This record gives sequence, C-alpha cells and structure tokens, in this order.
Amino acid sequence: MLNRSSRGACLALALVAVTSLAGCSGYVKRTDFDAAIGKLQSTDAQMQQQLDALTADMQQRFSKYDATLTEMQGRLRVDTVAHFDFNKADLNEQDKAMLKDFAQVMQAHHSGAVVTVEGFTDPAGSRAYNQRLGQKRADAVRDYLVSSEGMAAGQVRAVSYGEASNRQVEKGASRDAGTSNRRVALVVDYAG
Repeated sequence: MLNRSSRGACLALALVAVTSLAGCSGYVKRTDFDAAIGKLQSTDAQMQQQLDALTADMQQRFSKYDATLTEMQGRLRVDTVAHFDFNKADLNEQDKAMLKDFAQVMQAHHSGAVVTVEGFTDPAGSRAYNQRLGQKRADAVRDYLVSSEGMAAGQVRAVSYGEASNRQVEKGASRDAGTSNRRVALVVDYAG
C-alpha cells in the first residue's frame, strides 16, 4: 500500500522510466504514455479501495474491543490487540477473541495481505532483554494466528520493537503503570 506522496513518487518514477525508454527509440507515443499512466492510476485506486474495505471490516468487527485502527502510509494498524503481564510472553485468554476475529476478517476478505505482528515491552530491564521479550510476545501472537486460527505462515511475520521510546503508549511507564506498553500491534502491510 502506498500513501499519496509515495504514489506520486511512483508516478514520477514511471514517467522517468517511460521517458528513458523514449531516449532509446527517439520518442514515446502519446497513447502508450497515457495508457501507462492510466494503468498506474487504476492500480492506485484499486489498492485504496482495498484498504478502505479492510478498514471498514475491521472497524465493524472491533468496535467491541479496546482497539484503535489507524491508516498510516497506505497500511492499516490495529493497536492494543494483546497485552502481557510483567516479564511474560504468554498470550492472555481474553485477547484470543479479538485475534480470532482479526484472523477471520483477513481470511475471508484479505487473504493476500501480509500482517506484521509488532512486539513491545515497558522500559524495565535492559534493552537487549526487552528486545528478546518483545520478540517472544510477537512470536506468541503470530503462532496463535497461524496454529490456532489458520492464517498462512507466510502471511504473518513477527518483529520486536522492545522498549523503543518512540513506540511507548505511556512514556517511561513500567511495572504496574506500564501495562499499555506491554503489548503487540498488528499492521496490515498489503491488502491485495
């Protein structure tokens, strides 16, 4: 998914590519140029429609959960999906219903999407430890989506942001106050 500025950059790149080819043969027919631009614009519109449909599906399903949906740079981010106990990477039972709904929407309507599970921690502990703990949390959610909810293993990837300060919900909060920082988020990178 591309945001509007990225799409503009892609269109400019396409123009450069078309004009570069023109240098080889001397010119590009206006009809060929218009057709290439039309195809890019059509693809862009189709991708935006897919993102809009995914956002609507998710908003309808997740209104009953404490989740925030954000469109960002042509992607959809589902935040506050699962929270973890201090120093733990075990998925809580109460979070499984939302993950099940998420998997059902993705399988039914967006089976070509790639989902990134992002793992986070509060800042208690060393950076290296928190990086590993964030990865364990992301892996736990990825494994649940794949093994329990039937999402394709190649469709779901897991990454850790650990205690990254620019990703903390409550800056610097840890232990009892840092519950909102100990979480995973799901990012739909491509709805195709």
